[in-house]
Amino acid sequence: MKAYELTGKGLEHLTLVNREKPIPGKGEVLIRMRAASLNYRDLMIAKGVYRREVHYPLIPLSDGAGEIEAVGEDVSELRTGDRVMGSFFPFFYDGLVGTETDRRALGGDLDGVLSEYIVLNSQSVVKIPAGWSFEEASTLPCAALTAWNALYGGIPLLPGQTVLVLGTGGVSMYATLFARMGGARVVATSRSSDKLLKMKAFGAEDLIDTSREPDWEQRVHALTIGRGVDHVVDVLGGESFNRSLRAVRVGGQVSVIGVLSGIEGLVDTTLILGKAIGVRGIYVGNRRQLEEMARALGNGTHRPAIDAVFPFSEARQAFMALDNRAHFGKIVIRV
Repeated sequence: MKAYELTGKGLEHLTLVNREKPIPGKGEVLIRMRAASLNYRDLMIAKGVYRREVHYPLIPLSDGAGEIEAVGEDVSELRTGDRVMGSFFPFFYDGLVGTETDRRALGGDLDGVLSEYIVLNSQSVVKIPAGWSFEEASTLPCAALTAWNALYGGIPLLPGQTVLVLGTGGVSMYATLFARMGGARVVATSRSSDKLLKMKAFGAEDLIDTSREPDWEQRVHALTIGRGVDHVVDVLGGESFNRSLRAVRVGGQVSVIGVLSGIEGLVDTTLILGKAIGVRGIYVGNRRQLEEMARALGNGTHRPAIDAVFPFSEARQAFMALDNRAHFGKIVIRV
């Protein structure tokens, strides 16, 4: 079978290789991959700037979808032909993330999905939403589940509430989708007016161009008549975190997901205490949440924004497109 391997730090070390086609063992399934999507984490791993070392050679990418070609012994809940996706953390079935879970993720600690075939434990596999294409479903295991966990894994989002999403990346795009599904209002921020218009078409009601309004938390309060938003999906972190604390209402929730603005900053803890803010660190989610999210999406008509689909032979170009940051929505590789 054909697969891509990272053999070192840098995209020049992304190499197409031939590997033995795997055979499913007891409790495992063989999946013929059909599509894989990229997350910013994948780019960091490929460049060698991820938060910890990885071991080479490594098949990259955590997110993908395909169909089961064969099942191993003692697999009863899945069958040949089922359309499935793998869980970001293959052995994180329920509960809270821990040290052991954190170090067993696809495309980082374990071989990922940028391959014609992969083998996973049957308990690590979830059926994709009804009616979804492989390309659409390939965008779900990381960015989508992170957004779902942010809005429904802690203080659950309620109809009529307001969600602030920072930026227009995959997590923010999916947070907008889930907020609209849940009957909530979305406030979106970005330095790009073009991307803000795309967020509006995607469902965001209020837009803040942070290149013109750097003190965007003040605009948030104006839009909410001084109350603040119910949820903040914060993919920036760093020095932006205090702005998120100011933008959220008393008793609201800030979900901390990314570090695009850095990993350090002076946190105004009086805002957390004085406003009784719930702060949650989000690291994707577990298999049960992935199943819940897939069921919810299968019952609706919402779909992700996909910016581009690259053929398998152009995987490196897909990484470069992500690195250019000109896209809106997900970048997908058809396997």
